[in-house]
Amino acid sequence: MRASLRLVELAGPVGLVLLAALVGTTVSRSNEIYFINALLAVSIVVALYTFIGNSGVLSFGHISFVAVGAWTAGVLSVPQDEKPALMPYLFGFLRDTTVGNVESLALAALVGGVFALLVGLPLMRLSGLAAGIATFAVLEITNNVLRYWEKIGPGLTTFSSVPETTDLLQATVAALVVIGAAFAYQRSRYGRQLRAAREDPAAARAVGISIYRQRLGAFVLSGALAGLAGGLYVHFLPINADVVYLDLTFITLAMLVIGGITSLWGAVVGALAVSALDSVLANAENGIDLFGTTVDLRPGTRIVVVSALMALVLILRPGGLTGGRELSLPRLGRSRGVEG
Repeated sequence: MRASLRLVELAGPVGLVLLAALVGTTVSRSNEIYFINALLAVSIVVALYTFIGNSGVLSFGHISFVAVGAWTAGVLSVPQDEKPALMPYLFGFLRDTTVGNVESLALAALVGGVFALLVGLPLMRLSGLAAGIATFAVLEITNNVLRYWEKIGPGLTTFSSVPETTDLLQATVAALVVIGAAFAYQRSRYGRQLRAAREDPAAARAVGISIYRQRLGAFVLSGALAGLAGGLYVHFLPINADVVYLDLTFITLAMLVIGGITSLWGAVVGALAVSALDSVLANAENGIDLFGTTVDLRPGTRIVVVSALMALVLILRPGGLTGGRELSLPRLGRSRGVEG
């Protein structure tokens, strides 16, 4: 019975991703990009959940790992003969190395995890507001390094000549991989220990749980997953340092909060729901026909609406749309228990 309930917890997020991918195959190429973008959002938000949801420590710096993953995959994917013209100041080993799509994604995840380890070693001793401010400082530092250090990337210019290999299939597979990793972690002994520390730090310490080590492990895993998402992102759209900065930080945190910050199911629901709303509002800012009427919203409306929605959810349903709970079949479980 317990195994079947766990299967339901995993089947919910997986089924929702597969449903989004299936619908994405039925639309035009111009609309398919919205579904790909939504699936990439799932990967990023689930990466956030892996640390924030399990530890209860709010991080404003996880988009740093998305950014370094994007830089890693982007720089290493540009054809070697084009690098001197596009990125003339690269370090020699970056200038002379070009890898394929799968290798670039693996390296993006590796670099994201290593960067998270280096950042987490000092920061995971912090909690509350101090941890949030420190992770935001990491985001600021990372953005400025990527913007102005042209030995590791294009600097202020937009990535170009990166193969656009992130299609609907690859985005779907990656989202499923990230969901699977997050589910396996939260069901592992380490995930349970971290959630115990989240609920009662004093009791966790009393039974010998090292809160620092558990937080650091989750931070590294989530950094690797975010790095993978960054690699997919740069293979999807031409981006620059500002694309993986404050706006992406806000929208992905909003997705997590709106869906339900303490559950994998909530992370997936929030990512897909807010992505759908964001896509509609973005189109409306450019003017769309709705029931014979042209809707033309002012620029910035989508951010205002998402912000208002997040505030409304926090007021009316602090646990998010899912109540911060995993998908389950409680009635079925109770009825079987009565019959037995």
